[in-house]
Amino acid sequence: MMIKQSRFLLLLTLVPCLLQAQQTITLKQAVQLAQSNDPWLHGSKLKQTAMEHKSVASGSLPDPNVSISMANIPVDSWDLDQEGMTQFKVGVSQMFPRGDSLAIKERQLTIEASVFPLLRADRKAKLQAMVSELWLDAFLAQQTITLIESDRALFEQMAEVARASYSNAIGKTRQQDVIRAQLEIVQLEDRLQTEKLAYESAMTRLSEWLHRYDQTNFEFSTQPASFSVSDSLPQIKLKSVVLSSFANTYQYDRNELAAAFSQHPAIMAIDVKRKASEQGVELAKQQYKPKWGLNASYGYRNDMPSGAERADLFSVGITFDVPLFTKNRQDQVVSASIAESQAIKTEKLLVTKQMMSAVEKELKQLNRLSQRQSIYQQQLLTQMHDQAEASLTAYTNDDGDFAEVVRARIAELNARIAALKIDVETLKTVARINYYFATNTSAQNLENDYAKQ
Repeated sequence: MMIKQSRFLLLLTLVPCLLQAQQTITLKQAVQLAQSNDPWLHGSKLKQTAMEHKSVASGSLPDPNVSISMANIPVDSWDLDQEGMTQFKVGVSQMFPRGDSLAIKERQLTIEASVFPLLRADRKAKLQAMVSELWLDAFLAQQTITLIESDRALFEQMAEVARASYSNAIGKTRQQDVIRAQLEIVQLEDRLQTEKLAYESAMTRLSEWLHRYDQTNFEFSTQPASFSVSDSLPQIKLKSVVLSSFANTYQYDRNELAAAFSQHPAIMAIDVKRKASEQGVELAKQQYKPKWGLNASYGYRNDMPSGAERADLFSVGITFDVPLFTKNRQDQVVSASIAESQAIKTEKLLVTKQMMSAVEKELKQLNRLSQRQSIYQQQLLTQMHDQAEASLTAYTNDDGDFAEVVRARIAELNARIAALKIDVETLKTVARINYYFATNTSAQNLENDYAKQ
């Protein structure tokens, strides 16, 4: 286990160097950088530490009060030996909170502190889903640019052939064919610029999460001014065992989904919040018990003017309040605490329903995307390519129309880009689904999430 952690820490140390040298980042590296350099996570650890310190402090008794006074001084002579009641008095008093208030408050804050690791796990899962989508957006734009640039070279060749054919009056090439070829090149250039803008926008949004953070400040100089994503599409697997057969049967059990959601850090954080609120109810019930106070004092007296000794005085006593009128205060506080605790239970149900709805929406989308993938891979791409080749062959044999050749090539390009978008959108959907099946420990391990990098 220690060896595995050491390797992971070494990788996090080397990733900024790899970015600097190669200026290429994989999806797995992007997620690791985002999770290891998120200041929110560092702030969460500090908040947890603060809460733990508060829990210890809340379990301690309040500080005792010490009083020092001169009592019963005669004002006619200000002589400390004149009256027997005159004394130098030192007193100490200590208050004791109601019932088990201290222990309950300490438990409550300890429970509240335990929510922070869950919130960090939820944050890491969100980062994984969000960074995955940003990386895939950049990948889509990058690969679309590659497809357009390769087809632009082909269209430039076709335009050159059309101009030569028209100039030599060979075949059926017309002036409008030359103009059409040139127009398609211009439109491809415009489309290329649009995709470059999309790529730059995606990379800018992605780079926000890749800056190195050393828990004091950001090291902006370690981030290269420009970089690219890798040119291979990763395979993101569904995490949930409940959905293990979904890819084949597209069936799932809603009760099993709800049970799986109960292990999600966000749901577990609500459970922790509920436990803390239950301690709040117990704390409110302590208000029915009296608050106690203990006081003791020692009074020193001077000797009498005749030289006879006067005895020093010691006093001790207790104080306590009597909660008699509880209807408008203690009863209301307890009722309010119980209502707040019950409200947290409804919050858990609400979040579970939201997760269920979100996952079902994503699963339906994943199903449709899978069907579209099959159509493109098994039929459309092959047919579009065959149509483009057939139209080009017919044109070269003076048996086809140049406009048809152009339309077929554009259609093939659009089909290839559409197929790429479907593949990318499928992975983005899987990444969003995986968030809802994150656990308290799954966000720590990325080894099995990305099969190909």
